[in-house]
Order: sequence, then structure tokens, then C-alpha cells
Amino acid sequence: MRVAFFSPLPPSRSGIADYSETLLKHLERLVEVEAFPDDSRPLDPSRFDVALYHMGNNPYHVFTYEAAMRHPGVVVMHESNLHHLMTDLTIRRGDWEGYLAECEYNGGPEALAYARRVRALEVGPDYDGLPMTRRLLERSRALIVHSRFMVEEMRVQGFHGPVARVPHGAWIPQTDRQAYRERLGLDELTPLVGIFGFLKPYKRIAESLRAFRRLLRMVPQAKMILVGEPHPDLEVEQLIHSLGLWANVRVLGFTPIEDFEGYIAACDIVLNLRYPTVGESSGSLLRALGLGKAVLVSDVGAFRELPEDVCLKVPVDAGEENLLFEYLNLLVSRPTIARELGVRARRYVEQECRWDAVAGRYADFLRCIAEGREWQESESPVQPQAPVPAAGPPAPPTEFLKSWAATPEARTYIETHLTRLQKTLEITPPGGPEDRVLEMGAYLQITPALKTRLGYGEVRGCYYGPLGQTDHRAVVSAEGEKFECAVDLFNAEKDQFPYADQYFSTVLCCELIEHLFEDPMHLMAEVNRILRRGGHLVLTTPNIVALRGLSAILQGYHPGFFHAYLRPSAEGQVDARHNREYTPREIHQLLENAGFEVALLETGPFRDEPRPEYAWVMHLLERYSLSTALRGDGIYAVGRKTGGVRERYPAWLYS
Repeated sequence: MRVAFFSPLPPSRSGIADYSETLLKHLERLVEVEAFPDDSRPLDPSRFDVALYHMGNNPYHVFTYEAAMRHPGVVVMHESNLHHLMTDLTIRRGDWEGYLAECEYNGGPEALAYARRVRALEVGPDYDGLPMTRRLLERSRALIVHSRFMVEEMRVQGFHGPVARVPHGAWIPQTDRQAYRERLGLDELTPLVGIFGFLKPYKRIAESLRAFRRLLRMVPQAKMILVGEPHPDLEVEQLIHSLGLWANVRVLGFTPIEDFEGYIAACDIVLNLRYPTVGESSGSLLRALGLGKAVLVSDVGAFRELPEDVCLKVPVDAGEENLLFEYLNLLVSRPTIARELGVRARRYVEQECRWDAVAGRYADFLRCIAEGREWQESESPVQPQAPVPAAGPPAPPTEFLKSWAATPEARTYIETHLTRLQKTLEITPPGGPEDRVLEMGAYLQITPALKTRLGYGEVRGCYYGPLGQTDHRAVVSAEGEKFECAVDLFNAEKDQFPYADQYFSTVLCCELIEHLFEDPMHLMAEVNRILRRGGHLVLTTPNIVALRGLSAILQGYHPGFFHAYLRPSAEGQVDARHNREYTPREIHQLLENAGFEVALLETGPFRDEPRPEYAWVMHLLERYSLSTALRGDGIYAVGRKTGGVRERYPAWLYS
């Protein structure tokens, strides 16, 4: 399917431009898409199955509106009012007759009479009362909106065609909170409140500043930043000075997106208030939730649909300022509540607002429209997180694993790594007689359990060695049970694996990737090739940012698990040392780069040995509002293959 994609794109100072740029990156993996970011090229409808138009209420969308009127398609209504856009199309071009005609078409004789008063400069345009969407809705084949509120608004405004509700995608930015607090001259304990985006009057900025002034009586050291382009209808600097807040509030103005996200990260609390609303969603809000911030929103429109446990909602009534103050005071005086709210916020957007799922929803709906099929609205607008593989049988008992140790050395190794081995089997999806599984770096410690406990019909192993050689190995358990396995030899960083495309249902890559010397993505690409679509990669590796590693580096030691060089044995053989240990975030990126959806990502115990007390490290992380999640010694991940390799040489891993 070929899609013509109309929307402003960066560097346009538009939230929809940022939204569209991210959506494009995910949508192009699913359909053929060509972007039209301006009116420099005419659309040839014969080249496309469907046109997609992103519509907002500002001058950046003039070309989108005009194209949608010429060539009807699917319109993404980011808000339910286009009156400002219509004045750009008419009044600002000197076309008063066109404006009068549009007002009459949308609102009848009364709207026409009012528009004539606008032309006579007696009143301003009726921006709030007349949405000016009728002509576009009548021409559109279908609509996409972000909320139930917008579905209802579009029906009220007279659209009777197909409407898909697709939640706004959420960014999970990676930025340095402390670096941006340093820019602001703040230490780690100073409470910081932020307001982000175009500083329009309807964002309740005056009410927020008055509530913040009351907070300063309780917490004099608190600070506030306003990050976004000032609006001509709100003299925000003058307002700040009139309230006596110049020493505690700074207006930073428009900033590049990386700084915009950095300043959100620097905050403890984010205010995302607005009234009146026209059904718009907020990219600033989604970024704040993705960064795990405690957020206050107005209890109106689409924001009312957010779960109660991911943000605090403020009704727009006589008690608004009082409640704003009470919420600010609560979150500042009890930072544990703010942190917990932020944890839930990030978890929510990770599960419900992932860009890959949003793009999938777009693609499904566009196919329905292009093919003339009926669209069935589901209760869950975004597909759930990649399913965790069905749990297999309970982890084998300790004695089962020990029973396969052929030597005292093997038994000692199993005893030391017992927790890790059991956890690996626990997260490995079970198989059936028709399923094949490959264990990379097989020592035959857990390999027998893949057949006897997890039910795979064919179990193979592989190990480092000359390509083309296969060792046939057998072990006998203490109970006399025999297990045989072919172990293929090759170099996982350089050789093509000796298996056919899509041969395996599951591949285990356990305690291997950290040993690779030069090209880990070669291994990942080959694993992708030999796995069937929907097959699973089970990957385990040490966690270099575990509490143990943080404790070590803060006390002047190396954070790695096994960073030492290895002395050769008496026979001159040297085992492979760890060349690069990974963080959980990097394993997540590695899986996605290699064409996998992350089905599970956890950390936990790695070796069964005494561990010192790391409560002081946890306290340090909490003091600086740094994540305490995924700090276990070992990383346990499961990826589900969704397609081919997305990026062969990701910039975060290769220079």
C-alpha cells in the first residue's frame, strides 16, 4: 500500500510537525509512504492508494487543508476547531468574501451576521463558537482522532464516516536531568515546576503562577520555568513581575527539542493545564509522562480520559487555584508520592502509547479505507505490549540441573550460576514436537531441559570453532538418563550460521554477547535470519549498571563483572574474556535494531554468592531522581521477531 503523507515537519515550530516526524519513522516500516511537508510538489493521486492529511489549527496546515480539499483522503483531526486556520486561508489573504462565505456555510445566517461585524472591526472572530470544520468533514473519506472526546466531537459536527481512535504516541526521551539542572543553577534538592509548549493564555498560566506564589510561602526555595514561545495575547514577563515572582520564575522561550526534553527532565512537577479545549492532545504532556514526571492536567476534554493513577486532574472551576496549590504542596513536601506518580506515568505510556503500536493502528485503518473494507473499532485502541511468551513448566529443581554435571568443575559452575540458569529456563517459551531450538554457547548445562522440560522436538547447540565442523556430544544424568545433541562450530561474529532461513522457533543467546570482540550486530542479524517470524530470542548478559556496578565505580573500582584479563591454562588455552558489558537500555535498543519487539526485559540475581548491602546506592539514586529500576546483576530479555534487521550499524554501538 502506498500512502501520501501530508503534514508540516521540522523545523516548523509545530507540535504536529514533531508528531508526524516520529510517526513517519515507524509507519514507513509497515507501508510505502511518501511525505509532502509543504506545497512545493503537487499530488498525483494515481500513484497512491490513500492520502493522509494531518490537520491543525494554525498557518502551518494551510497547504494540508488545500490538498485535502482537492484530493479527499483520511484526515487526522488533531483538534476539533479550525477557525484560526480558516482566517489564515481567507482574511490574511485579503479574501473577506471567502471568510464571510465560510462563516455562513458553517453557521448559517447568524454566523454570517457576526462575520460582517468582524469585517467592520466591531468584534473579533468567533474563534471558540464556530469550529469551521464542515467543508473539510464533508470532503473527507475517513478520520483519525486521538481520544473518545474527539470521536464524539466529530459526530456532533456532522461526520458520519469511519473514525479510528489512535492514542497520541509517547516519546521516551533519554536525557541528562542533572546536566539541565546544572544549566539552571539548581542543586538536586531544589523543587522545580515546569510549564511547556506555546505559552498561550488558555494554558492557565496566570492561575498556575498565582498557585505557585502561594507555594513559595511554604517552600521559599522552589523554582518554576516556562519553556516555549510566548504568545502575543499574554504578557507573561509582565505577569511574573506583577506577582513578585521574578526571583523564582524564568521564561526560557522557544528551545530546540533536545533542550525542551532536557528541561522537562530537570523538573520534578509539570503543569499541563488548558481551558477551553478543542480536543487536542499534547506532545509536551506525552514527553513528560514518558520521562516519568508527576503531571497535573486540567480535568477536561481528552485529558479527562487519562487513568487516575498516572496524573493529578484539576477541575476548571472556582476552586482551581486552591487545588493547584494543594497538589503542588503535596508533591513538593512528599517527593516519594511524586516519584511513584512518575513511575506509573512512564509505565502507562510504555504500555499504551508506543509508537510502533500507534503506527500499526494507522496502517490497519488506512488499508481498510484503501480497500473499501469496514473498520471495526476495538475497545483497546493500541495493541498490547508484545506478549510475554507463555510460561513453561516450573523451573527445574536444583537437583535436576546438578544431575547433568559430568565433572566436579561443572557441578561447581552450576551451583554458582544456579539462579541464572533457572531464570533462563523460566523465561524461555515452551516448544512442541514441531519446534526447533538453538542454544548458542552450549555447555549442555540447561540444554537437556529444553527437550525434557520445555518440549522442543529438535535441540541443537553451537560453539566457537572452525565453520563446518559439528561435534556430537552426549551426557548422562546421575539417574542414568541420556541426552545427545549436535553442537555446530563457527564464529558467531563473522560466519554465516549453518542453518536455513527461519529454521528455529527459539534461539538462546546466554552469557555470550558480552564476549564478542568486534561485531555483535552480525550475530543479531544472523539470529534474526534463522528465526521464524514471531519466533523468540532469549538473551541474558551481565548488567553493568547494576547496584553492584554503581557501588564499585563510585568507590573507584571497575564496574564490570568480569573485566580482568584471563591467564592461560597449563595447556596454553585462553578463554574469552568480557569485551563489552551492557545496560538494560542498550539490550532494549539492540533487540529493536535487530528487528525484534521486546517481550520481556528484567534484571535479577546473576551469581549465587554473597552480596553486600546497596541501600546507600538506592538512596543516592532517589536523591538525584535517577531510576532505581533494572538494577539487578543480570539482564534477562526476550525479543519476538517482527521483521528484518532495522539498523545494521546502530550509532550507539558502532563508531
